[in-house]
Amino acid sequence: MDRMVFKAYAVTNEIDLNRIAAECNIPKKYTWEEPLILQDKILSTILQRKILKDEKILVFSFGSIVFINSTTEDEKVFFKYLKKIKDDIDINNYEKYSDDYELKVIKKAKIELTDRYLVVPEFQVFYPEIVSTVIAKSVALEKTEKHLEGILDKLENMIDKLEKGKLNISNKELAKTTSKIVRHEYNTIAYIMILDKPDITWTNSDAESLHEQMSEFFELNDRYIILKEKTDILNSIIKGFSSISYSIRGLFVEWIIVVLILIEIVLMVFDLLK
Repeated sequence: MDRMVFKAYAVTNEIDLNRIAAECNIPKKYTWEEPLILQDKILSTILQRKILKDEKILVFSFGSIVFINSTTEDEKVFFKYLKKIKDDIDINNYEKYSDDYELKVIKKAKIELTDRYLVVPEFQVFYPEIVSTVIAKSVALEKTEKHLEGILDKLENMIDKLEKGKLNISNKELAKTTSKIVRHEYNTIAYIMILDKPDITWTNSDAESLHEQMSEFFELNDRYIILKEKTDILNSIIKGFSSISYSIRGLFVEWIIVVLILIEIVLMVFDLLK
């Protein structure tokens, strides 16, 4: 093996790995921290063809899939299979958030890390998982970043209304926007697990070093911090909208009470003048 080709896709917010494992008769309980690795006979059953030694598919709980040495046809077949388990996957647009990468093994070469490939002088068993984990998180972050842009556009429309004097923002509109922010925060912080490392990095210093280098190269931590800061700003804006909305509703109720009192006084005066 002198070359491995990786293709990563972010297709949903979360995937139940244990359900897939049960479907494939894999006797293991998966946690959020580890990917489900499909290979050999199990992958052959899913793709309905003979599988070569270096062909694998890694499924991550935060909604990313990484194909190793797979064809485009393999991808289509697998996503059709996955849709039976996770029906929110759009099999016609699964390439929307994607990235590819290469691992090249060249004897006596110096280690070279770029945004398109990694060159190493000797293959190590942990390389596929480390590379897959980093690019899987990268495309998941890209998907989350795009989702955040949608929330910002929605808030911009609400700010435009505010500037035009349309202060009465409905509870439904506030609730929908708040739920999108909460979902964005959950997907980024709780599920993509940017700050977590693969288990192999705790026992293998070379694996830890590669993971840190690739994470830094793909700016995973920096992108995570930016998303977190933007989320905090979004929450502050929503709190401001809520305060304005509740104040307006409170003022409206107060005016209603004043009007009712005036009506009561008028009725009393009218009765006295009879």
